[in-house]
Amino acid sequence: MPNLLAITGSPSAHSRTAVVADHVLRRLSHSGFETAHLSVRELPAADLLAARRGEPEIRRALEAVAGADGLVIATPVYKASYTGLLKAFLDLLPQDGLDGKTVLPLATGGSLAHVLTIDYALRPVLAALGARHVTAGRFVLDSSVERGSGPDRLRPEAELDLYQAVDEFAAALRSTHAAPAAPSVTAAVTAAVTALTATP
Repeated sequence: MPNLLAITGSPSAHSRTAVVADHVLRRLSHSGFETAHLSVRELPAADLLAARRGEPEIRRALEAVAGADGLVIATPVYKASYTGLLKAFLDLLPQDGLDGKTVLPLATGGSLAHVLTIDYALRPVLAALGARHVTAGRFVLDSSVERGSGPDRLRPEAELDLYQAVDEFAAALRSTHAAPAAPSVTAAVTAAVTALTATP
């Protein structure tokens, strides 16, 4: 079964974005996926900002990304874009750091005015890093994350919409993971030549 990593880019210790990501991971875990959560705010700030890829915690985080079959990348919206914290981490990845991976982008914010952040700000970066398939993302309003004396939860309508995106992401990931590798051009040419020369 494919393994999945959620990366959250909120600098807040009480992040609604992390709540959303944890909901996603629970649903994927119940579907049989192996899941893990990387909160970028927990990485050493000095190493992150200085791009010290060789430092142990940064190296382990990059290895976790490299080893994941699929990624959930979640961010709050700051100044009509994803956070600088998330950008600092994505900048540490190699140019093809998401090559072959299926990615679900998520964003949270206080207003529907920021709903296009995923498509106009985050999705181009994921594509530039070589993501094989960026599935339809979701924007979750901050007001949809309910907090109280018990566990944080999402309002039912927001949860239903989010889970639809998660299920589409899981289906895409299973399809990608199960698909046989496409033959290389060289292999295809060799097979064609062999077939031609074998013809009497």
